[in-house]
Amino acid sequence: MTDQPSPQDETPLRVAVIGSGPAGVYAADALTRQRRVPVRVDIVDRLPTPYGLVRYGVAPDHTKIKGVARTLRRVLEHPHVRFVGGVEFGTDLTRADLARSHHAVVYATGASVDRRMGVAGEDLPGSVAATDFVNWYCGHPDNTWNDFSLDAEEVAVVGAGNVALDVVRVLAKTADELRHTDVPEAVLEVFAASRVRRIHLLARRGPLQAKFTAPELRDLLDLPGADIVVRPEQVDIDLTEIGADRPGLRDVSRAARTNLRLLREQAERAPEGRPRRVELHFWSRPVEILGEDRVRGLRVERTRLTPEGHLEGTGEHEVLDVGMVLRSVGYAGVPLEGVPFDSGARTVPHEEGRVLDAGGAPVPGNYVAGWIKRGASGVIGTNKSDAAGTVRALLEDAPGLRDAVPEPVALERVLDDRGLRHSDYEGWLRIDTAEADQAADLERGERVKFRDWEAYRRILGQG
Repeated sequence: MTDQPSPQDETPLRVAVIGSGPAGVYAADALTRQRRVPVRVDIVDRLPTPYGLVRYGVAPDHTKIKGVARTLRRVLEHPHVRFVGGVEFGTDLTRADLARSHHAVVYATGASVDRRMGVAGEDLPGSVAATDFVNWYCGHPDNTWNDFSLDAEEVAVVGAGNVALDVVRVLAKTADELRHTDVPEAVLEVFAASRVRRIHLLARRGPLQAKFTAPELRDLLDLPGADIVVRPEQVDIDLTEIGADRPGLRDVSRAARTNLRLLREQAERAPEGRPRRVELHFWSRPVEILGEDRVRGLRVERTRLTPEGHLEGTGEHEVLDVGMVLRSVGYAGVPLEGVPFDSGARTVPHEEGRVLDAGGAPVPGNYVAGWIKRGASGVIGTNKSDAAGTVRALLEDAPGLRDAVPEPVALERVLDDRGLRHSDYEGWLRIDTAEADQAADLERGERVKFRDWEAYRRILGQG
């Protein structure tokens, strides 16, 4: 009998993962947990810091969710996983480059840009994407500390998802309430000078159609320094009529019922005169941002659902006296150089994670995971099962992938050939330590983020 080679005797399957957010790291985790095929994973990110949305998208006061980073960290410390930071796919590295050094590539770049509202005045100063605001208070190095001044007393946030609620909650907090978080010191100073006192949250549909989750809603309703105002007539919904043929009352989920209960309870509470006020406006959509040199107001139209369940305006308008509008109406993926892209869905077309070309055929060795695969939906944990599905498809293809690239070159050689400097996991640990040291110096929580590329380069010794 001939001895069969063990997996350890096989040439490792080399996989490049583009993006070090939850989707990318969970893909690496799924690859290294299995024992059927030996693997080596390079996680490539344009930033020298890993964790993607967990680091730069989760609100700074959500310390429990940020704890996900501890799980992701264990994956990055796996002996068969390597973090390669400061390298941008499409600019520094191409598909052709990675085809030399890896058997397969998993694109896990997320959905990094905001969707627009498509209303007049949207480009006025003071009208900004919630994406940019979140990046700013989360210390993303692409932003500068003076991007926001918070000098308007009234602000409108458009959207009914968790990000919109995060933005409202952060705006309604004081600098002292944010002091224990990891926001950069310069950002904390802006919050200390904030003039924001009244915040309007606008949702085009009703409370049963809102996308935010109950935990996010509870966090908003529990704010100690803000009155949360819910209009009783907007939450006066008879759920016993669910079986009736009424738009908006079909297949109401348990989560939606919980949200409605919480909102009803809040509607019964009278405002207490707290320093800040948050008003929830359901069935309201922006139709025009007013102003000439900057935002001076927001024209809003009341909405309703047609018998067919479509949204329509009622012709009733009101003007909110706001000096800033933050849109949070969804995220969208951006095309990747040389990778097929569906411009309508703003995702990479795929079948079970296998990237498809324009003719619907799989592109050998190319896979996708996370928001760039399925769109901006789900919570952080959703990416785990999503990535596992992609990895299953990749492992099924492993024999053919090895045959296509019998002798991959080292990634270092590819980087050297292109003259690329990069950072590694040890570099990230130096940044991590420096942030903890800065927090200790400022007597602020566990860490305080640096806010610019210059600080990262200094810590990494890159001049």
